[in-house]
Amino acid sequence: MNDRKPQLYFLLTILAGIFVLAFFIFKPFLYALILAMVFATVLQPVYQKIVGFTRGRQGLAALATILIVVAFIFTPFIFLGVQIFQEARQLYSSLNGLQNSFQNYFPAAQEFSLNIDQYLKQGLSWLLQHLGSVFGSLAKMAVSSFVFLVALYYLLKDGQKLRAAVIALSPLSDADDETISQKLGMAINAVMKGNLLIALAQGILAMTGFAIFGIPNAVLWGSVAIITALIPGIGTALVLTPAILFLFLKGEVFSGVGLIVWGIGVVGLVDNFLGPKLIGRGTQLHPLIILLSVLGGIGFFGPIGFLLGPLVLSLLFALLEIYFAISREHASIDELIK
Repeated sequence: MNDRKPQLYFLLTILAGIFVLAFFIFKPFLYALILAMVFATVLQPVYQKIVGFTRGRQGLAALATILIVVAFIFTPFIFLGVQIFQEARQLYSSLNGLQNSFQNYFPAAQEFSLNIDQYLKQGLSWLLQHLGSVFGSLAKMAVSSFVFLVALYYLLKDGQKLRAAVIALSPLSDADDETISQKLGMAINAVMKGNLLIALAQGILAMTGFAIFGIPNAVLWGSVAIITALIPGIGTALVLTPAILFLFLKGEVFSGVGLIVWGIGVVGLVDNFLGPKLIGRGTQLHPLIILLSVLGGIGFFGPIGFLLGPLVLSLLFALLEIYFAISREHASIDELIK
């Protein structure tokens, strides 16, 4: 028996080294893989229905599910992209017309020239100087998107087999593994659905603010705000900030200040009020813990931390629940033995 120990230690050392290498191999795609697992969990009901329609053809059902996801994601983006391009052209014309009124409104700034063409040339010059990094970022996004779609396909198609394999390899009992799986599934669904509802609420509130304070095409920019609200850390500020600047450049200071107050006091804070309640209800965690897990998750993991933070906390409490259950079971057995 003792002769096997060196072999075991050697095997564990090699295994640890290979595990580290495997981690660094998969590291560039971790976010894409995590998102694929999240989407596979959320889309499982849709996938199962399509499996029924296709008479058990899992590969075809997985492909159809992905096509539905792509259609729902990219179609609004294409439509909004075309609309934003048209609005940008109109904004450019408006800013050129506002150049004289801006200087008249601020007499002390007569020497300041709001030369839109010059700023555009500077922007294009910066873009040309950083063209390599821009193309590198686009290539990285393209690869990550490809990995996400491929991983999502196989997680939908073979997800149950992978889940069964993990349960078989786990040293915990099957019941404990099922508990962990259910809690993680509940947490994923709660976080995704909660964030979608919050984004919808923030978009509608931003749309209302745009309409109140005189931003043109409030419905369009409110729709854009719904999408940007899903970006952690930045969110609706991507839409509200240009709108506020537009009002100030038009000389509508009162409306600009009003939109600032509306954006901070109404649109910005709705996340802090609704988020913990909506997500906490699904994860069965206290709203304060959810709020801290989201903020701490974003600080530690980056943008995807809004998802990983609550998942880590859900896993922690699931493991604690299993640990205390096992401890109570062992304590009861010890009392019976005595």
